[in-house]
Amino acid sequence: MNHNTPLSPRPLSHLSEVHRRVLTTAQLRAHGVPAAEVNEQCRPDGPWQQLLPGVVLLHSGPPTGEERLHAVLMYAARERGTGVPVQPGAEEPHRPTYTETMVTGLAALALHGFTSAPELASLKHIDVLVPRMRRLRSTGCARIVRTAALPTPHRVKGVPVAPVPRALADAVAELSDANAVRRLLTEAVRGGHCEPAAVVRELNNAKLLSRPHVVDAVDSLLAEGRAIAEDRLYRMVSEYGLPDPVWNVDLRLPGGPHLGGLDAYWPEQAVAVELDTRAPRQDEDALWSEYARKREHLERLGITVVHITPKKLRDALEQQAAVVRTALMASADRDPAAYVVVLPR
Repeated sequence: MNHNTPLSPRPLSHLSEVHRRVLTTAQLRAHGVPAAEVNEQCRPDGPWQQLLPGVVLLHSGPPTGEERLHAVLMYAARERGTGVPVQPGAEEPHRPTYTETMVTGLAALALHGFTSAPELASLKHIDVLVPRMRRLRSTGCARIVRTAALPTPHRVKGVPVAPVPRALADAVAELSDANAVRRLLTEAVRGGHCEPAAVVRELNNAKLLSRPHVVDAVDSLLAEGRAIAEDRLYRMVSEYGLPDPVWNVDLRLPGGPHLGGLDAYWPEQAVAVELDTRAPRQDEDALWSEYARKREHLERLGITVVHITPKKLRDALEQQAAVVRTALMASADRDPAAYVVVLPR
């Protein structure tokens, strides 16, 4: 068989370019190429090569980053029938559906556009996430990562990719370089890919918060996330015409106990804003209890406390401005609040 001739009367024109170069043995069978012929074409000096078990590259020479990516997904995907798409897509060549798998780790971060992640072509391994019970092993450039429950993947360049927080956790699990970990976590927040709490939740689930270099990077991440959230809060007050509050203050009863710190406070209306930048770590319950106690104490004194998360400030700034404006307007209908001393924090 000449490798330049069509595989079979069944055309491959409905497949995208890369899927004419990387096919599973099941797909080749569906195109009339028996196993013996595949083995012959994949001999050491042959025109094809077996990239991974059951996955064939239809040319000699090194695979591209994209070819390796699709080969790993083809290897890890749960096959349904031959996996050969039948109908072309409306806008682009039909892409296969990779079932029960997605790219994660550094490869996923590269696909998400992280500049601090290595380029796809330079990665020795491509991590793929699969359900825990799948019977697969890591081999070649495919590294299997198991999970009890698959997250909902994002589609990036036509392939299923783990959400950024999960991809970060899987990348960090393989990294011992503290600077590399810090760069990735910082870019995740600074680049607007996700909120710190979502990253810390995944790192905690992966039991990575016992590693000192990860803890150090998380502390920097939380500080970065708070600074960004504070900047958005300043912008919200300015852009939506809210009266100027006093910023970053501590409240205290006259001659009495400390009531807690607040990010913004309107003394005349007795309205406070507190940024909820808790991260889900081992002490989350204790920290939440402290938040709740402070809020209840302030509200008993007649002070309205508006809790805002960094995610809401990022995704719904106008809506959060409306919540604060409503609280300020409602103050006229409330009983006067207790007198408190306002101190700079």
